[in-house]
Amino acid sequence: MTVARAFWTVAPGVGELREETLGTEGVLVQALASGISRGTEATVFAGHVPPSQYQMMRAPLMAGSFPFPVKYGYSAVGVTEDGARVFVLHPHQDRFRAPSAMCIPVPDAVPTARAVLAANMETALNNCWDAAPLAGERALVVGAGVVGLLTAALLARVPGMQVTVVDPEPARAEPARRLGCTFAAPDSAPEEQELIVHASGTEAGLRLALSRAAFEGRIIEASWFADRVPALPLGEAFHARRLRVVSSQVGSIAPAMRGRRTHSERLALALDLLADPAFDALLEAPVDFADLPRAMPRLLAGGLCHVVRYAT
Repeated sequence: MTVARAFWTVAPGVGELREETLGTEGVLVQALASGISRGTEATVFAGHVPPSQYQMMRAPLMAGSFPFPVKYGYSAVGVTEDGARVFVLHPHQDRFRAPSAMCIPVPDAVPTARAVLAANMETALNNCWDAAPLAGERALVVGAGVVGLLTAALLARVPGMQVTVVDPEPARAEPARRLGCTFAAPDSAPEEQELIVHASGTEAGLRLALSRAAFEGRIIEASWFADRVPALPLGEAFHARRLRVVSSQVGSIAPAMRGRRTHSERLALALDLLADPAFDALLEAPVDFADLPRAMPRLLAGGLCHVVRYAT
């Protein structure tokens, strides 16, 4: 039997490392790094998952139950006993067992730290499938978090597409630029945008998206408001401009690709897309796994993708 340590959230804003004994089923993986998906994990850490969404919010290999105690996370990179690097949708844990089908090989061109972005890249990819971008469109991404920036980077690869990233934090201008996009503060966001992806997770961001949409523009809602209830301005010119608001959620493959790609194939494609070194702009300095209980409140308070590193 193998003893492992895992990060558990045990109360609002409180985490601890717990020991557990692993069984013998599945592939044994020694963790190398894991990524903190700030938006979702902040919601879990604070205990803000609404009861109606307990089942939907379950991560594939989580343990415990909402609200607490819960072992949560889905961005682990590790090495198997035969030396293969794999990405697994697993919580923060120094070693674990997982079904072989969930151990997705990490391409040689993708460094371990960058590979932790795979789950967020998979979300960004699904956002783009839902958005169905057209060459030459004007696009706006509201919210320069990790998912927003990854989505913007993928949209910027569409021929002729002009992509502007909007965020109130000036420090997000540099990663946006490195990913091939222009940057604007909210009060200078361009108007008449044909495609808008909202990823700020704020009511103000969604209101901005609605105000900047062109006639018959489409807004892809990539945020999740958890137990908050945003007020939307659906009066005035909303109907006259025939705007469309479409939700996007990674738990289901976007209709355009449903039946054409499996979840595993989508995740493998996300890993392939991370071969671009420009995505290193989204990685924060690593934190040691042993320090995670003390550091988690600070990590969830700001920054882009915080990387957890494990002793090997």
